[in-house]
Amino acid sequence: MLYSIVGVDNENSLDARLSVRADHVARLNALKNEGRLIIAGPNPAIDSDDPGEAGFSGSIIIAEFESLAAAQAWADDDPYIESGAYASVTVKPFKRVLP
Repeated sequence: MLYSIVGVDNENSLDARLSVRADHVARLNALKNEGRLIIAGPNPAIDSDDPGEAGFSGSIIIAEFESLAAAQAWADDDPYIESGAYASVTVKPFKRVLP
């Protein structure tokens, strides 16, 4: 089943994000290589593809997991949590309708 993982950043999280970004992206690439990643990306803190020092306000990941518990466990191990970038993470079942 698909699950949405929504991370909400702490204020001024850019340095914390950058410090572990390679590890965060490596985990996403592993999901992609397994054919389980639907989409992933950050929410810029301003209305721009490149927010610069404004940074990001959070991230959205939609991926396939065996269960809600498995999705939650994967999300709980995100480097952005340990680095202090994320203030919170919510994991919910996701039903794809379109496209």
